[in-house]
Amino acid sequence: MIDRPLLGMHRPELEQWATAHGQSAFRGRQLHDWIYAKGARNIAAVTVLSKAWRDQLAAQPPTPALDWIGRSTELRRSVARDGTTKLLLGTADGLSLETVGIPAEGRLTVCVSSQVGCPMGCRFCATGKGGLQRSLAVHEIVDQVLWVREVMDQRPTHVVFMGMGEPLLNSEAVLEAIDCLCTDLGMAQRQITVSTVGVPKTLPTLAQRALERLGRAQFTLAVSLHAPSQPLREQLIPTAHAYPLEALLEDCRRYVGITGRRVSFEYILLGGLNDLPQQAVALAQLLRGFQSHVNLIPYNPIEEEDFQRPTPERVAAFKAALEQRHIAVSVRASRGLDQDAACGQLRRRTAQRDELAAS
Repeated sequence: MIDRPLLGMHRPELEQWATAHGQSAFRGRQLHDWIYAKGARNIAAVTVLSKAWRDQLAAQPPTPALDWIGRSTELRRSVARDGTTKLLLGTADGLSLETVGIPAEGRLTVCVSSQVGCPMGCRFCATGKGGLQRSLAVHEIVDQVLWVREVMDQRPTHVVFMGMGEPLLNSEAVLEAIDCLCTDLGMAQRQITVSTVGVPKTLPTLAQRALERLGRAQFTLAVSLHAPSQPLREQLIPTAHAYPLEALLEDCRRYVGITGRRVSFEYILLGGLNDLPQQAVALAQLLRGFQSHVNLIPYNPIEEEDFQRPTPERVAAFKAALEQRHIAVSVRASRGLDQDAACGQLRRRTAQRDELAAS
């Protein structure tokens, strides 16, 4: 008998679960519809099931604090003037995580977390300041997409694993969540991006596991470089000392060879630190001959660090230098700057307010 949250299960698994609990397979198909299409938040809300069975299930949850469906609770909501909506969600074990809905004309992107906190310690990221508490389960990842869909009353068109955590340290759950998003919520792999700062020897394995789990690897892999040299990268990303740039790029080439998909490189521009013209030239040389795309990200300030946001002129000059050297490049538009825009800020500020209230 499968006794785990139902969210994250495919239709055949739900049919098996229903029959294991003495019901017809048809009840599993009904559950699938109510979980993924209707967004039921608890088993009691699935009124198509008999009240007697719902009461029986409610009395015997998979864990004392978790309903059978496995939805989280909304703790806080922050909405920016541009419509960007950041949600702080509470897990069954009392932790909190962030997810963000980013609207644009004709699309809604959901930025999801893969862990509670992060062990990578990137200096420019608010999430890493609190360390790692644990990795998220499949239902906790998929649930973020459902919450954004409900709160913003719009079907998500894209999902990016760029929230809290390092996805490659939770790759099995991430791949299973991608499978669920595609199979059960009707998304396409090409609408999904997995972002990593780099974990040694994981990229070729990710490529192979994606082929095995998903049948093909069509999601976008985004690798966070943030520097064109190893010393500067180690200054910004402490874990980079164990993963030299040359080794990271070689693993990226192996990933491209296995999947046939180009790699997107993320580069946060920090004013006066890594946004100089000569650094753009060095980055172009580093990526020469690579099947890739560079996404430039102007820095969103956090309280704990004194990094500066680059000027528009610096951003434009950096982009032009890459284009002159035939590097495909784009600049990510900054969203939600008036409402805790940087990853992890809402969670940290909420925790700080709670600590002050308790003191």
